[in-house]
Amino acid sequence: MTASETRSGLAFGVGAYVFWGVVAIYFRFVRSVAPLEILAHRIVWSVVVLVLIVAISRRWALLRGAIRVPRSVGLLFISSILIAVNWLVFIYAVTTDHLVDASLGYFLNPLVNVLLGFLVLHEKLRRIEWVSVGIAAVGVTWLIAGAGVFPWISLVLAITFALYGLTRKVAGVTSIEALTIETAILLPIAGAYLAHRAADGTLAFTNHSTGLDLLLIAAGPLTAIPLLLFASAVRRLRLATVGLLQYISPTIQFVLAVAIFHEPFGKERLIAFAIIWTAIAIYASAQRR
Repeated sequence: MTASETRSGLAFGVGAYVFWGVVAIYFRFVRSVAPLEILAHRIVWSVVVLVLIVAISRRWALLRGAIRVPRSVGLLFISSILIAVNWLVFIYAVTTDHLVDASLGYFLNPLVNVLLGFLVLHEKLRRIEWVSVGIAAVGVTWLIAGAGVFPWISLVLAITFALYGLTRKVAGVTSIEALTIETAILLPIAGAYLAHRAADGTLAFTNHSTGLDLLLIAAGPLTAIPLLLFASAVRRLRLATVGLLQYISPTIQFVLAVAIFHEPFGKERLIAFAIIWTAIAIYASAQRR
């Protein structure tokens, strides 16, 4: 791999993770809409954008090939449920001033991946990885005992995204095709939900302002663009490098939550985060060896 490819890969990777970090701002703009409706629009407009991408890039053969494998479709059905839950909880977190909790979930995600690799794939963990997972568990325990808060948002986001990644890995379908199939699986449910809200007069889309309508439509490209950047990065970078870049997103989310959105962040939470950040630093240093 050439230095030029590595540089472009870094640019794509940083771009993807920065995008995923700042997308919280978008969800704040549409917070007047019910989280389930935002999720439904994200699914519907993602299908539209992804189908256009598949058509323009002439990836129909890859898409058809994935659909013809029953095992892959079955696994993508499971992953579609996992990503829908993940998206919904993240939307809920941002729109109800719990972005700090969401950022914690994505900080924890790599460590949950390590634990799943051990439990499901029977991967051997190095001692330093066990230490990282153990310290993170102490941080979560402190959050529950010290702050008196059960971090369900953080845990749901970390676990669903880890399970999503595991299911995607086993399915063996490339990212664009996989997300196209996943959102297509969810499309009938999303469409039915939007039709139901339209019928009972509670649908936000087309019933408020043109600006809000455009923002809801934008959920499609805002989902697809970072995915394309990420796919380009993965082709050009070592997986270890991509793994380290993933901390960009929760860091941005955390800064937005505390510095811009002024979410509460007391001493007990600071201690919990410090413990978990220590675990992540140990884990990240191990991945560079």
